[in-house]
Amino acid sequence: MRSPPFSSASGSRSLPARPIPQGHGALNYRKVYLAARPSLSVRASSITESTVTLLDYGAGNVRSVRNAIRHLGFDVKYVRKPEDILNATRLVFPGVGAFASAMEVLNHNGMAGALCKYIEMDRPFLGICLGLQLLFESSEENGPVKGLGMIPGMVGRFDSSNGIRVPHIGWNAVQIVKDEEILSGIAEQHVYFVHSYRVVPSDVNKDWVSSTCNYGDSFVASISKGNIHAVQFHPEKSGEVGLSLLRNFLDPSTAPKMKKLANGKASTLAKRVIACLDVRANDKGELVVTKGDQYDVREHTDGHKVRNLGKPVDLAGQYYNDGADEVSFLNITGFRDCPLGDLPMIQVLRYSSEKVFVPLTVGGGIRDFTDENGRYYSSLEVAAEYFRSGADKVSIGSDAVYAAEAYLKTGVKTGKSSIEQISRVYGNQAVVVSVDPRRVYINSPDEVEFKALKTVTPGPHGEQYAWYQCTVNGGREGRPIGAYELSKAVEELGAGEILLNCIDCDGQGQGFDIELIKLIADAVSIPVIASSGAGTVEHFSDMFQKTSASAALAAGIFHRKEVPILSVKTHLQHEGQMDLYQMTIEPSNDLFNPETSVKTKRRAGATGRWKKKKRKKLTEEMSAVGQDQIRASHILIKQEGSHRKSSWKEKAIELIMELGGKIAIGRDLFEDLASGHSESSSGKHGGQLGCLGRSNAEALGESCILCEGGRAQ
Repeated sequence: MRSPPFSSASGSRSLPARPIPQGHGALNYRKVYLAARPSLSVRASSITESTVTLLDYGAGNVRSVRNAIRHLGFDVKYVRKPEDILNATRLVFPGVGAFASAMEVLNHNGMAGALCKYIEMDRPFLGICLGLQLLFESSEENGPVKGLGMIPGMVGRFDSSNGIRVPHIGWNAVQIVKDEEILSGIAEQHVYFVHSYRVVPSDVNKDWVSSTCNYGDSFVASISKGNIHAVQFHPEKSGEVGLSLLRNFLDPSTAPKMKKLANGKASTLAKRVIACLDVRANDKGELVVTKGDQYDVREHTDGHKVRNLGKPVDLAGQYYNDGADEVSFLNITGFRDCPLGDLPMIQVLRYSSEKVFVPLTVGGGIRDFTDENGRYYSSLEVAAEYFRSGADKVSIGSDAVYAAEAYLKTGVKTGKSSIEQISRVYGNQAVVVSVDPRRVYINSPDEVEFKALKTVTPGPHGEQYAWYQCTVNGGREGRPIGAYELSKAVEELGAGEILLNCIDCDGQGQGFDIELIKLIADAVSIPVIASSGAGTVEHFSDMFQKTSASAALAAGIFHRKEVPILSVKTHLQHEGQMDLYQMTIEPSNDLFNPETSVKTKRRAGATGRWKKKKRKKLTEEMSAVGQDQIRASHILIKQEGSHRKSSWKEKAIELIMELGGKIAIGRDLFEDLASGHSESSSGKHGGQLGCLGRSNAEALGESCILCEGGRAQ
């Protein structure tokens, strides 16, 4: 099977851009630089050795780390025996799963000793997530369990008593506490975390700590000493920022100089916007993305065909480029089929993980089953194949309902449910439970044994109360358990996140079921993802403001381009009191350095005759994020002080357009530039300004006068 084409609006291979700095608004969201993202590929041949050794002990998704390393231009060699560790020139250890399981495997195959010896020799090493935690003396997870003991300290669980949700899942910012080359460009940027345990900085390990993060309290985000580095976050899932860190480690000569140490201000976990792709085979057997209307995915006309909204890999790539914080695949007919026999779905994961550097979740059919040859497979084996194929999390649906029913009936954790099996090996942060409830109206809460609420939306016969009945088999069969009871049960069984759907709202575009989301989010201490019903950008902000949900998921409005991800993000930034019109342009200061090459100077502006003073002024307004950032980013010019009518801003636009960038312009600057742009000069910009203005008019809250000739609204 050939890799499907990866198409995007820009046609470029690209990565996520820098997030917006922390604000003081009620809501906090990871910033994206709109449609296209730059490539951070480097020439591996520019350094002596282009091979990176990857320590994969068989637990979890290391494919994404491998793909990120290859994307940056390096070859990957896997560790097969302890000697491979000692012979490595650069070793990357993407620890995945639970602490006890990892140590058991490392000790059993003799790799623990080799790893300690390699680190003692101060050879280039990068640990990721659990790869950081294992360096410490011990962990509370399934323990206490003894670690490698290379760094003093104990790994402990987050304290949820102060109101935080555990696991810590999502995009959070790091604060640099030690000047380390590997962290260049990372200060106060949002990176992706997913973990339930962490190390607290202390006097015994402070000489190792290079950055921290705040979630309830301060914890170690990264360690560095000599050539030994490790990070608690996932750089391979943190877009451009994370790939920059990987590049800094793989080829330190490319790392930009550290600007300054962070000021230590506390970070805030960002709300997430997730793009969901419901995937199934159409009547021709082709795997397509579809979307249901209250779970009905067939057209009401056109022969009652399966609704086809695109190819899964193409859309995953598009949503990554558009700025989705995560991408979720749901095999909506997985309950019918043998999941390990679903090669197309596994291939979709593999191809997507080569291009999508944010978290991937897959769901559908994760359960114990016996194939047609009588071979039994556990849900753990099914999940393991998905993880090996590129998934970061698995979503369990119907099987979670049955497990919750059994647990509530007996009060006994058997350890045999899919939730328990997978969370025991991979950690609860790898397990999402997808809940498909429907609203059942009643006259009194005494009519049912399940949690009911008084609703603001009366039933068809004036009923004032409702409970939410869980369903299985794609919403086709109701079960004797409520969404409230199920959510609390699966949290106890080991789920790390709840994906909360609503059959009544699905595909209606009338907004999320706020009452349901608030009910469940208030009942559990794990993150809740709100799903079903979004039709406008206001629906997202309304949900976040009225509930404590950690993320919002949508599908159809993104597939049909009714509401672009960009529109959602910019609206949420605005609602979080982050002024959309105060984002700063961020091209490379190297590009405008008076000492750069003659060739570069010729490119600096349409005429190539910029004065050093203007070039310096432009440089001061820009952050050093690399020339590729300009080539494939949308940039929002900000207005400030006496420079608001200066010609250098117009020159900056010309330069950025010359380099292939796209520009979004703030309201007040529209009028400034309009007076200086003739009809011909507007055409000179190739329509990129105009096209961007039209396509993102809703996001920017105005029209583009450079292409439409009118004043900003």
